[in-house]
Amino acid sequence: MSDRTTTSEPRVVIITGGSRGLGAGIVQAYLDEGDIVATCARSITPEVEKWQADPEVAERFLFQAADVSSSDDCTAFVNAVHARFGRIDVLINNAGVARDGVIGLTSDEDIDVVVDLNVKGSLYMARQVSRRMMVKRSGTIVNISSVVGRSGYRGLAVYSATKAALEGMTRALARELGSRGITVNAIAPGYLRTEMSHGLDEEQLQQIVRRTPSGRLGDPEDIARACLFLTDPRNTYMTGQVLVVDGGLTG
Repeated sequence: MSDRTTTSEPRVVIITGGSRGLGAGIVQAYLDEGDIVATCARSITPEVEKWQADPEVAERFLFQAADVSSSDDCTAFVNAVHARFGRIDVLINNAGVARDGVIGLTSDEDIDVVVDLNVKGSLYMARQVSRRMMVKRSGTIVNISSVVGRSGYRGLAVYSATKAALEGMTRALARELGSRGITVNAIAPGYLRTEMSHGLDEEQLQQIVRRTPSGRLGDPEDIARACLFLTDPRNTYMTGQVLVVDGGLTG
């Protein structure tokens, strides 16, 4: 947790894809900070139901079913958050999907699914949220990239391409929005025991562990702490950067 004072006003934080895995870990971190959190996913999960039923959380938590690859769904979700809470302070573009397979055998459908969610969905959300942040001349956006987007991995060419695109988007938006008081950064997680390990067997995971100076795979909490750092209200100067959180794997 950060050392924000207990008298600080809760922020309104949007986290896409927060119903499970890494996204759920990030949601929990901001709820633990006392912030107001809104998240979306295609369907509800037991984790979401737990937050909705928790009397200490329910009033500052919003879940809405949405497909982030749909521009209309993104617009409806952001409108709902703004209507309920009156502002948006933080956007974390976390929703993403991977499809394994060598590029020669990858279908058009798989390419479209990955590009539509990982890239277009993040652009849709940034477009909607930045409009509101520009009005109040403050805010912060964090895009969840991946070390795969920097170093590549066989069988993940499409996923790698989308994560590299997010880093380009981050740098461009930092330049575009900086004069309006909005910071834009990205986090490139290493291999996590969540969706980042999708398609890898235990032997492959152990090979990654052996190559990682920290000697372990990452946990969602590792990435959540990085999100809290980048979105700290006192961070008004660090922007356009990609923070790699991979236990030293690519260092």
